[in-house]
Amino acid sequence: MSIRCLYKDEIKNFLNEKIEIIRDSLTNNYHGIELTTTRDAWSGEIEILQNVLLPWKDSKAQIIFEYDIPRLGKRIDVVLLLNGIIFCLEFKVGQNSILENDIDQVLDYALDLRNFHKMSQNKVIAPILIATNTNRVSSEIKSSIYDDKVLNPLVTGKENLKDLISRIISKFPNEEPVSSDWIISPYSPTPTIIEAAKTLYENHNVEDITRHEADKVTTDKTIAYILDVIQKSKKNSEKSICFVTGVPGAGKTLVGLDVAVKQTYQKDSNSLEDEGAVYLSGNGPLVAVLTEALAQDNYKSCKAKGDTKKLTDARREIGKFIQIIHRYRDNMLAKIKNPVINGVLEIDPEKAKRMENAGYAEVEHVAIFDEAQRSWTHKRLADYLKRGGTYGNKLKVTNFPMSEAAFLIWSMDQREDWATIVCLVGGGQEINTGEAGISEWIKALNETFTHWKVYISPKLTESEYAEGKVNELLSVNKNVTYVDDLHLGVSLRSFRAEKLSAFVHALLSLDNHAKDIYQAISDKYPIILTRDMNKAKQWLHERANGSIKTGVLVTKESARFKPLGIHILQTGDENAVHWFLEDKADTRSSNYLEDAATEIQVQGLELDYTCLLWDADMRYENGNWHFYKFNGQTKWNEQKEKTESQKELRKYMLNAYRVLLTRARCGMIICVPSGNSNKTITGAWEDSTRLPEYYDGTYEYLKSLGLKEI
Repeated sequence: MSIRCLYKDEIKNFLNEKIEIIRDSLTNNYHGIELTTTRDAWSGEIEILQNVLLPWKDSKAQIIFEYDIPRLGKRIDVVLLLNGIIFCLEFKVGQNSILENDIDQVLDYALDLRNFHKMSQNKVIAPILIATNTNRVSSEIKSSIYDDKVLNPLVTGKENLKDLISRIISKFPNEEPVSSDWIISPYSPTPTIIEAAKTLYENHNVEDITRHEADKVTTDKTIAYILDVIQKSKKNSEKSICFVTGVPGAGKTLVGLDVAVKQTYQKDSNSLEDEGAVYLSGNGPLVAVLTEALAQDNYKSCKAKGDTKKLTDARREIGKFIQIIHRYRDNMLAKIKNPVINGVLEIDPEKAKRMENAGYAEVEHVAIFDEAQRSWTHKRLADYLKRGGTYGNKLKVTNFPMSEAAFLIWSMDQREDWATIVCLVGGGQEINTGEAGISEWIKALNETFTHWKVYISPKLTESEYAEGKVNELLSVNKNVTYVDDLHLGVSLRSFRAEKLSAFVHALLSLDNHAKDIYQAISDKYPIILTRDMNKAKQWLHERANGSIKTGVLVTKESARFKPLGIHILQTGDENAVHWFLEDKADTRSSNYLEDAATEIQVQGLELDYTCLLWDADMRYENGNWHFYKFNGQTKWNEQKEKTESQKELRKYMLNAYRVLLTRARCGMIICVPSGNSNKTITGAWEDSTRLPEYYDGTYEYLKSLGLKEI
């Protein structure tokens, strides 16, 4: 079994195997919740194809079930590599209707192969939708508007599938065989998709969905410095890494996206710069919202001009340079020898194809890692791989020797010419167990990748990064250059971002200067305090004019928000997209103030005005913060620093409030509930999970900072 699919074999072997054995192979290789309907669907597909493919029983063609297109997170039901043609088959077992969405789905697979799959480029690709119970069948076989060799989607039922495949083969009788290594083809975007992505981004404004306060002068200087490092690395055939810091609102995301686009397409040369750069983030909601916002903007613009471009086309173009880091990581993991021997990672030539210059690395010379502080610790990644977590398949890697940061550097180091990594770093924003912070990157550079040039923001030495130990960690590294331009400072135009960040830091640090800092920003940036959630909602409603976005925020450790009429936004990137991007008339929108987003869903993004609902998970008691975790039923348990896991949880809970307190562009209201002081007729508390004492200390502390009350 290949890591990139659940089953593959030559057609002749597939035809001679029992249905149950093939289905069990699919089941055993599947990493996830296996449903009876899934097993039944697989059985149906196998039975149909064992009848349909009999005319080609002596062929050396391959059949592949559940193929993962590299780095795109998309899985094709069945791929046939037959007579030099790539057949993409999408099954709808038991269905008798042909739905437009299903047709679009199979065409998308074909276009993704054409645009990103090196060994599919310049091959005939035939997308076929099989609604098994339909009598419909496509009568005409012709090229699509996208490419002469990508066919228009074809539809059929199971009875006519054999004939349809025969007709396609007859129309293209002289195709060169598809490479036997097709399944391990590298990810490689076509020049067409690169140009489209560049044009789409440059004509649209990401600032609408990131941050308004970014100082263009500062960001331009940072971008220019990074591009200069990239050019030096290319000229000198060396490896380099840049660490960029900046307070919330300073424009780190914009810098990352701009570097990706500018490096992908060099304006002064009018030519593609190899395979350019990729912006990577482990923040699924951020990637989803950025991609969808840009794609929708482009789609609406094209539609207004009478262009027939589809929304899926715009998403595909954006997907060239904005991607999920875990898919990038897993694509490299797919290439290594397993098990790992003596703690040394090696490429397995049977799992990967070597490319000129790139070697066994990915195609990009430049990788931009947003929120680099959130990369996984060695333990978290090793445990994940030991369980078999990659690609949705059960590939287990034992004794994995690296943290995620070290592995990402190792991945770029596989290039045989040059490479540059750009790490965008937020201070004190590790919010999940197993997030390593920036120290793992530095440790890997010190111990393993000593030939890499290191360019670092001087601000990285402050207490919020690597617990203030960056100078100590870097003292042994002779390749370090400190660069002021790698810190995104802020000007008077972004007064809010700098001062708000300072205020939040002081508030959470219990610094006596918090009150003075608030007084300095209160005229320009209101922070209101209330104990009434209805008043908080009203305050937001009064400000939700035009395109203003408002929303309610809570930490993921919050537990007693339902009595206040608030629900947690369900997980899933699609839900975050609706929450951020739908208008105020849509119940899924943040403006509806029904679903509250957590720090996981909003990190890296902003609204105009927010309400932070402060629950009993973090309380100000006796002059200090105390942290609690709800047991899911009747009580809150204090997280005292007795174990490493409790210490870690306390840090992440503090950082969660740091993230939520810096999500609003224009102002926020903080609601610290009064709790429930009612007692029953017997004298017992009506709700002992929301006692006033759980909230009062926090409210009084915030009030003491001078926040206006309503």
